[in-house]
Amino acid sequence: MKLKTSVHGAVTVFHLDGNLMGGPDATALNGKLHELMEEGKKQVVVDLAHVEFMNSSGLGLLIGGASLMKTAGGGLKLAAVSEKILALIKIARLGPVFETFATVPEAVASFKK
Repeated sequence: MKLKTSVHGAVTVFHLDGNLMGGPDATALNGKLHELMEEGKKQVVVDLAHVEFMNSSGLGLLIGGASLMKTAGGGLKLAAVSEKILALIKIARLGPVFETFATVPEAVASFKK
């Protein structure tokens, strides 16, 4: 999995490319989330447009990130979520944990409301 970041005002966007599973990639993403929190940046959007597959470890990573940001007084929102990943979120009954948006700009704008 490849990870790029971009900043839109107070919101940091993680652009993921590849499969979201456990291992070194998940560790890197988790580390970035903790770095942001330590820097006082607590508004995060995860762009899943180029993620084709996510397993339970990847889902667990997103849950942990959402919890981390919420505890810090911010939030983690998902953008461009595929039908396959949305189905996984619904099956796991995690709909209330994640706010999902069709596009990154919509997710970024939602922090301003």
